[in-house]
Amino acid sequence: MKILTVDIGTGTQDIFLYDSNLDLENGFKLVLPSPTMMVHRRLKQSLHSRIPILLTGHQMGGGPSAWAIEEYARARIPVYMTASAATTINDELEKVEGLGIKIVGEEEGKKLQVTSYELRDFDFELISKTFNDYGVLLDDLSAIAVAVFDHGNAPAGVSDRQFRFDYLDERIKAKNSLSAFAYLSTDVPKIMTRLQSVVDSAGELPCPLVVMDTAPAAVLGAGFDPIVAQRKQKIICNVGNFHTLAFRLGEKGIEGVFEHHTGEIGLPKLEGLIYKLADGSLKHEDVFNDMGHGALMYSDDVFEFGKDEFDVVVTGPRRSMFNRKSSIENRKSLRPYFAVPFGDMMIAGCFGLLAATGEIQPGLGEAVRRSLRGEGGRGVAPWDGI
Repeated sequence: MKILTVDIGTGTQDIFLYDSNLDLENGFKLVLPSPTMMVHRRLKQSLHSRIPILLTGHQMGGGPSAWAIEEYARARIPVYMTASAATTINDELEKVEGLGIKIVGEEEGKKLQVTSYELRDFDFELISKTFNDYGVLLDDLSAIAVAVFDHGNAPAGVSDRQFRFDYLDERIKAKNSLSAFAYLSTDVPKIMTRLQSVVDSAGELPCPLVVMDTAPAAVLGAGFDPIVAQRKQKIICNVGNFHTLAFRLGEKGIEGVFEHHTGEIGLPKLEGLIYKLADGSLKHEDVFNDMGHGALMYSDDVFEFGKDEFDVVVTGPRRSMFNRKSSIENRKSLRPYFAVPFGDMMIAGCFGLLAATGEIQPGLGEAVRRSLRGEGGRGVAPWDGI
């Protein structure tokens, strides 16, 4: 049984091909530029030509791609976008047009004398070709799982940050588990437009598709580090390129969570939030009023530091922030443990995707759980005739 997992972040897209016949450490993996960075680089390289551009396709991760598109518009080079692609910049299309970008229909776009780019987060054909070039075929998959970060489509006048945290609260109350943020492609909530765009852009696939939010996937995956797995109660912090999120986890599930923008915080502020998450005093406004997303607490119990060899579990591409020295109100810095599930921090999100897929696809669950426990695999795939 094989499952393709793709964790799409701001800087990289991390890809892991799970094979139930192999030890997880022997699964094939790729760490490649993220789709939003690919669009950014292509547009930056062609900016000097001043050729008008048309952007079609679907909503995808913003950040670098949106910055490059806006730079084109500021340079007074004609920029055209279809409505679905334009939501990459803003769900309110009048705000996109306010940047000097013209929204066009599909048929009108075909008549333009422009350079065209298709926007999408997940490109199964390209990933398949990459594997195929190395002699690995993806024609026998049991599932595909993709993670992206989704603010959701907030109504006009409603903060994207508040909207996302209302959604997180609803999901945690409905199912107090990190896998609550994973869906079969047929079950994605309409408000989660980027997750839905992954489904829409995937096209015809050879197997079921699961989509999930990136941060819970990374935290879930980090929990499979053998040291972390021994702890019944823990705080796991994912320091991403754009967003930093920490979950406080206990035997009954999620006890608290906060999410901030990585660029808005340094280590002292981050440690201060983690201390409040631990003692139960963290409030939503502590993060939201500081231009972060927010915080939720589901337990008044105190999580005590100092009882074990580390205080906080850390993962994510910006985890080196915890290598710096910091003191908060004369307290020592938190002692971090850098999780390495199955020997690889960069694909922690892929392991989280794998676990969530096994949970919501019952027919795959037994094999996935066995692999995640380190049972039943082998070192390398056998060669024909040997």
